[in-house]
Amino acid sequence: MSRLKLSVLNVALGAALVLGLSACNRDANADVANATGPGAAPQEPAGPKYGRVVSVDPVRQAATAPQRECHDEVVTRRAPVKDQHQIAGTAIGAVAGGLLGNQIGGGKGRTLATVAGAVGGGYAGHEIQERRQETNTVTSTVRKCSTVQGVSSDKIVAYDVRYEYNGVTRTVRMDHDPGDRVEVQEGVTVVSDSR
Repeated sequence: MSRLKLSVLNVALGAALVLGLSACNRDANADVANATGPGAAPQEPAGPKYGRVVSVDPVRQAATAPQRECHDEVVTRRAPVKDQHQIAGTAIGAVAGGLLGNQIGGGKGRTLATVAGAVGGGYAGHEIQERRQETNTVTSTVRKCSTVQGVSSDKIVAYDVRYEYNGVTRTVRMDHDPGDRVEVQEGVTVVSDSR
């Protein structure tokens, strides 16, 4: 092919390419003008989208929890014994008996009366102290508790929320009451609550 033919062919291809590109740009500009011009469909605003809450129904679950019941009880028990062998009572009784026995008689009779008084007084003191220890009681108040079957109660565990968005009503389960509206993403997914 001759050079001239090649040059004319290159110029023709270049012109066709330029005309095609300019036609594409004109169509794109026309679409933008039509979308924002009079009679164009409204564009959705940027930012969060909300659905109107139609109803909120709490989801309940029956719960029975054991309860602890306590009461005070008066308890009487024997006081702890400090002198288990009643040594103090025996000693005091022996001294008192010895003194009394010493008052009786004279000479060897006095000595015998003193010994007999000490032995008898020691025995009597031992018995008296033992009886007092047995009847010596201590009273105290003790708190007693027990676990009993509890009262049944309903507990709210979730909320079934019906909401309307773009004329379509949907239901979603949430862990809280969303209020009057819910934020939606692409018209389907509930994102969060908004009051």
